Amino acid sequence: MPHSATQRRRRLAALARSAMTAMRCAVVALSAASTAASAASADSTAAAVASADAAAARQGPNGELRLRSDASAASVGGPLAVANALQPGSAAGAGSSALAEVELRHTLRTKLGGMPVSLSGDLLAQHEQSEGGPGRAHGRVAELLAEADFGAWQASAGKKVLGWDVGFGFRPNDFVQQEPRRTLLATTPQGRPLLEIEHFSAESATTLVWVNPQRANSRDDASRGALESALAARWYQRHGALDAHAFGRVGAHTGASVGAALAWVAGDELELHASARALQRRDGWLLDSAAADRPVATNPWQQATLGGAAQWLLGASWTGQRQQSLLVEAWHDGSALPDRAWDAWSRRNAGLAALAVRPGLPPGVIGAAAGNLAWQATPFDATSVRRDNLFVRLAWQPEHWLFWLDALATPADGGRILSAGAQWQGDRLRLNAAWRVYGGAAGSVIAQLPLRSSALLAAAWAF
Repeated sequence: MPHSATQRRRRLAALARSAMTAMRCAVVALSAASTAASAASADSTAAAVASADAAAARQGPNGELRLRSDASAASVGGPLAVANALQPGSAAGAGSSALAEVELRHTLRTKLGGMPVSLSGDLLAQHEQSEGGPGRAHGRVAELLAEADFGAWQASAGKKVLGWDVGFGFRPNDFVQQEPRRTLLATTPQGRPLLEIEHFSAESATTLVWVNPQRANSRDDASRGALESALAARWYQRHGALDAHAFGRVGAHTGASVGAALAWVAGDELELHASARALQRRDGWLLDSAAADRPVATNPWQQATLGGAAQWLLGASWTGQRQQSLLVEAWHDGSALPDRAWDAWSRRNAGLAALAVRPGLPPGVIGAAAGNLAWQATPFDATSVRRDNLFVRLAWQPEHWLFWLDALATPADGGRILSAGAQWQGDRLRLNAAWRVYGGAAGSVIAQLPLRSSALLAAAWAF
């Protein structure tokens, strides 16, 4: 049952109190970590730490306190909708949730033998309350990084957010972070464990990264996607208004991939960008060929190491004098399921649904068909659901406001996602509202996603 206005106010007040408690705990934890790091540094370089430069470099933590409320409506089509119609509760439904979160960032800077070094951390503590469910509190370390500055060279070790490439809706060469794109509200990404060395000059930069070194000997199934141990490199060069990038990566089980990207500021209002990548192997979803259109005892969709693929993106952006902008991008993601795989997916959906409505079936068979239909949502967990995509975004930014509207279309089957949002930014306070609806042709993959629509309200206070 929906919560009354009074209940919602009470729940948000309780979340706010939880957030303040979490913030106090996180401040203590982060301050303790900084103190420990400072003490360790002092043991080895007492003179450097005692210097006035090192004392001036210490700054207190900063961050944000955030409140967020989400609501969603379930799709009336697709395998999850059919599964729940056959046997209610076969798959998790839509609903509302509220989140209180505090993020704390702190950097400690000093010198070791005259060399600048730093230790930085980014901690998050959250309390989430789902409609009809228990509250849940948890925390995570988004970043924890030690860095050393050798002049033109810089070395880093720890957990770091490191995004590459030039696209907005899709980034073929995001080798390290592999961050989800096009979220309704920007959130703090989860940093990746890495060792990094960089060289800078006035017009160029070269970066070498070993990401997830702790997973170098892990099984393939335990190191898919962004969890794979890999060596990655990026070279950047600026030529006037043109930025050029070259990328390379060698993954523990996906092998080699190479890529390149360009971004050109063609004038005061126009920017063009492009990115491309070729992969030796890739991780992706694979349907057990023995599953056909009958129920099976285990999920027939499993992650596997598949063959080579290509990815590319072309984009252009225009910005007017009144801070209005238009972005258009088209991309191909060869790591997504091919058309023949989605055709097999559709046939299996239809076969399971037809089996479940045959007269005289025992409840166990109907339940098995419903469970198998719920498993058909498994391949939705991918960077792109279809290989070819077209994306358009309009935005207007007058003073403290940002208004935006975007659309993603999949030409292969007529699917579409429409999104809109508004943001107000003050000196410390930020307010957001956003909405998204999934639809298109009835047989399109997007129209059969678990959600028909989603919306959110959010507030953030910087300190």
